[in-house]
Amino acid sequence: MNKTEQPEHPARKSRTGLIADLCTPLLLLVLCGAITAVAAIKPYEKLQTYLNIAFMDNFKNSDPQAGLLIKNNQINTEHQGQTYTEGKILVPAFGEQYATLSCDSISLNVPVYWGTTAALLERGACQATSSVVLGNPGNVVIDAHVNTFFAHLDQMSVGDTVVLYTQYGRFTYEVSETVTFQKTDKRYVIPTEDDRLTLYTCINNVFGSSDDRYAVICKLTERAFYQETEGQNP
Repeated sequence: MNKTEQPEHPARKSRTGLIADLCTPLLLLVLCGAITAVAAIKPYEKLQTYLNIAFMDNFKNSDPQAGLLIKNNQINTEHQGQTYTEGKILVPAFGEQYATLSCDSISLNVPVYWGTTAALLERGACQATSSVVLGNPGNVVIDAHVNTFFAHLDQMSVGDTVVLYTQYGRFTYEVSETVTFQKTDKRYVIPTEDDRLTLYTCINNVFGSSDDRYAVICKLTERAFYQETEGQNP
């Protein structure tokens, strides 16, 4: 005698359907939670990437406030006394404001700090410690964020005048060229034999960090020290 198939018990089918009904909303809840978490994290990551732009200075990745002493100085931009072509240079400490950068053509007037950290970039422009202190021969390299102090750097033109004021002198430059370059291309930020000023920033990118840089290269036209070197004639 052949055995016939027995139909599935109604109670068993009911339990299976109940489990499926309970699990489906739970899985959907977990999935929605994961999507919400990712959506919240991604904009934050993009914002952090944009703000912490990878400038080619010795950028400090640790807590920018840890052990950092920020010193603000009063910089005289209206010195009326006698000046000298050679003079005494005051070497700044890391985190010290030692200059004021001015360019009338773009209404720029910004403090310059020695060294680069996120905290200093919030306060002004920063000079790479691998570049020369103002007054010494070579390449003075200064950067700032494109969304703050160097927002109009790309509006500067060849022939514009740029002045850097310090506590010990005034240094005047003339824009000689503007260039764009990749962040891995360091030819514009390395030491040079000629006296120049290099101002640079990121090229604005609203979708995240940018690998492109915009630079203004300036040639030195005047050194004006406030205090002469010992033994120097005026």
